[in-house]
Amino acid sequence: MIIRPYQAQDQQTVIALWEACGLTRPWNDPGKDIARKQTVQPELFLVGVEDEQLIGTAMAGYDCHRGWINYLAVAPGKRRLSHGRLLMLEAERLLLERGCPKVNLQIRSGNQQAIEFYRQLGYHQEEIISFGKRLIID
Repeated sequence: MIIRPYQAQDQQTVIALWEACGLTRPWNDPGKDIARKQTVQPELFLVGVEDEQLIGTAMAGYDCHRGWINYLAVAPGKRRLSHGRLLMLEAERLLLERGCPKVNLQIRSGNQQAIEFYRQLGYHQEEIISFGKRLIID
């Protein structure tokens, strides 16, 4: 798998991948999320390509306090082949290169497979409560 920055022509394939992976929600417009990412650290939006097929994504960001990973996705038929791990390692490398001291991510509480995946990468559940407030309704 080759990891490279997202390109505009990837948009429809990325959205289809996110839908296939169950990452999209009615209240989040993935096209708007992509457009927003293109205005802030677009080089941290990564895609994984194998045999000219886009098979994975990782959207990272750094706010000078914490790094964040969103939209980690690997095509269902390409899972358990280390693609997700490689995307995470590259995202972590890019964040560390920017001086990022810690990476945060959020997992939906019922997604046991993702919880186990991140545990295997050294992430752990913290004793915090995540709050959110929608400022723009998609």
